[in-house]
Amino acid sequence: MSIGNSPEDERPFEDDREQALSVGRALKQARIDAGLTVDDISNATRVRIAIVHAIEADDFAPCGGDVYARGHIRTLAKAVHLDPAPLLAQYDADHGGRPAPTPAAPLFEAERIRPERRGPNWTAAMVAAIVAVVGFVGFTAFKGGDDSGAKNQVAEGSTPSVSKSASPTPKNNKPATPKSDPSDSAIAAAPQDKVTVQVSAADGRSWISAKDHNGRLLFDGLLKQGESKTFQDSDKINLVLGDAGAIQLYVNGKKIEDDFKPGAVERLTYTKGDPQVG
Repeated sequence: MSIGNSPEDERPFEDDREQALSVGRALKQARIDAGLTVDDISNATRVRIAIVHAIEADDFAPCGGDVYARGHIRTLAKAVHLDPAPLLAQYDADHGGRPAPTPAAPLFEAERIRPERRGPNWTAAMVAAIVAVVGFVGFTAFKGGDDSGAKNQVAEGSTPSVSKSASPTPKNNKPATPKSDPSDSAIAAAPQDKVTVQVSAADGRSWISAKDHNGRLLFDGLLKQGESKTFQDSDKINLVLGDAGAIQLYVNGKKIEDDFKPGAVERLTYTKGDPQVG
C-alpha cells in the first residue's frame, strides 16, 4: 500500500478544519470524508495519480494550463459529490479569472458561403419526357384522322389493325432515381482536404475546448444540452471534453461510436484521415 493512500491516515487536525479550505484541500477533504483513496479517484475519473496529488496540494502546473485544470477540478468534484461551481469560481479568483473564449464566427461564416453541391435536376428531365410523349401521341392521332384508307376500312365494317406507332411505348420515360446512402452523403458533405469535427451535447451539458493545429483556441465554454459546435482545420482538431458521456461526435461526416463514460474527461485529436477503418 502506498504512503498516504489510506483515507484514515489523511484526516486533518481539527484546527485545519476551521481554516478556509482552498480548492485542493476542499477536494482532498471531500475525498477523505467519502472514504476514498487517491487510487480510487484516479480509477474512477481516469485522471493520473500524480495529477490528483498535485491538485490536492493546490499545485495546478502539472495540469498543463487553466483549461485542463478547470476540467480536472470539475471531474474530481463530481467524483467526491461536490458542486464544482464554487470551486471553479475560487480557482478563477486565485488565478486571474476564466480565459476568454476565442470567437468562432469567422469559421462559421466560411462554412455558410461555401457553395453547395447540386445533383442532376431529375424533375425537369421528367417534365421534358412527359411533354415529348404527349406531343408524339397527339401528332400520331392527328395523322391517323387524315388517312382516307383508314376511314374506308371503318365504313366497310372491317376491323382496322392497330398501328404500332399509334400507341408508342416510350422507353426510359421515368429516369431512375439514384440511390444514396445517408452516411455516404454526410461524408461527401465534408471537405476532403480538411478535418471537420461536429460536437453535439446530446445527453446533457458539457464543458468543451477546441484548438487548431497551431494551438489556437477555437472555443472554450459550456455546451448546453441540444447545442452543437462545428470546428474545421486544414490539419487537425484537438478536443478536450469535460463530460464526454454527454457528447456525440461526428468526424469528417462519420459518427464516432466510442463509449465515453459520463463525467469522464477525454482529450482527443482528429485529422483528415479519421476515423480510421479497422
